[in-house]
Amino acid sequence: MAAPEGTAKPGLWGWINKRLPAEDFVRSQLLEYYAPKNFNVWYFFGSLALLVLVIQLLSGIFLTMFYKVGEATAFDSVEYIMREVNYGWLIRYLHSTGASAFFVVVYLHMFRALLYGSYKAPRELLWLFGMLVYLALMAEAFMGYVLPWGNMSYWGAQVIVNLFSTIPVVGPGLVEWIRGDYGIADATLNRFFALHVVAVPLGLLLLVALHLVALRQVGSNNPDGIEIKEHKGPDGKPLDGIPFHPYYTVKDVVGVGVFLIAFAVVVFFVPTFNDIFLEKPNFEPANPLSTPEHIAPVWYFTPFYAMLRAVPDQRLGALLMLLAILAFFFLPWLDRSPVKSVRYRGWIYRAFLTVFTVSFLVLMYLGLKPASVAYVYAARVFTAGYFAFFVLMPFYTRWDRTRPVPTRVTFHA
Repeated sequence: MAAPEGTAKPGLWGWINKRLPAEDFVRSQLLEYYAPKNFNVWYFFGSLALLVLVIQLLSGIFLTMFYKVGEATAFDSVEYIMREVNYGWLIRYLHSTGASAFFVVVYLHMFRALLYGSYKAPRELLWLFGMLVYLALMAEAFMGYVLPWGNMSYWGAQVIVNLFSTIPVVGPGLVEWIRGDYGIADATLNRFFALHVVAVPLGLLLLVALHLVALRQVGSNNPDGIEIKEHKGPDGKPLDGIPFHPYYTVKDVVGVGVFLIAFAVVVFFVPTFNDIFLEKPNFEPANPLSTPEHIAPVWYFTPFYAMLRAVPDQRLGALLMLLAILAFFFLPWLDRSPVKSVRYRGWIYRAFLTVFTVSFLVLMYLGLKPASVAYVYAARVFTAGYFAFFVLMPFYTRWDRTRPVPTRVTFHA
């Protein structure tokens, strides 16, 4: 029986609510937050990204208990974790596989936004916070990749850090400041460890919180691109919405279960994923005198690395890499289509989205390959396809013929 209005609820829950608005928070964020009825499988990846973030934070905490930062100790401490610490191998593989899983779900989450126009008004700020999360995630992943101090970590850090030298005037000084030395050395590891464990995670958590606050403010998009807040019943509740809890919390549990099964298969049976998640040279200690046969970043950076190699001039290549990421920030203003969802767009947008997707995946593959002439020329072609999606968007989204958008949500696939 509910307590009469104006009286405190008994027990521990009542004691907490008197001092902290826990019940109001649960009611506003779960019970009274209405989400569209027609979410499909593409809407699993936001909650999965939160799950992987928790996995990374927890596994990272246990790794820091045994990791010893330093040029002379980092690699050996990772080997100690793998061989001597009880279930240390599991913690290390949870963290390394979790990094790749994070980018898998984030890339799929971003692709869903491209499908259904989740970056368009009124969700511009939501999209910008999401892209800042992506940038923070890239920084976090890069510095974490260097910390094991394997040979590929060392040479990968050399390549990436030296890209900052292409910045006019301040470039060389900036590189020296990032390294903390004249080369990638002990000081670099100390800086990257502090940033990876403390500074970047704090910024990442803040950006995730702002992303979720912005989501709750404007509401979730849906596969039809219809604003459900525009159609409310006499009770003031959206006619095409349902409470997030219990409907979508239960649905997300199913997605979490499927994801964890796939995640466990990789962790226990193929943690290196055929040298894509963890490369063979990274199981060798860093050696400034021994360059790996083929230096390449982790797979989730390879599309941008392929663009870098596609341009003969290093400065222009670095600029192209930067523009390839920054272009996403301008999507809300580049897209001039009157509709959001790909369901009601014409063939032109679908064709450009297909070219963009294929280009991104092929560039990802090319970045893993040696810089032979054929691969470089292929990278140039697909880099052009990648940028055509953004550069021509103001034109083809205006010319594209769209279909009428229904006033109420639909449930077709």
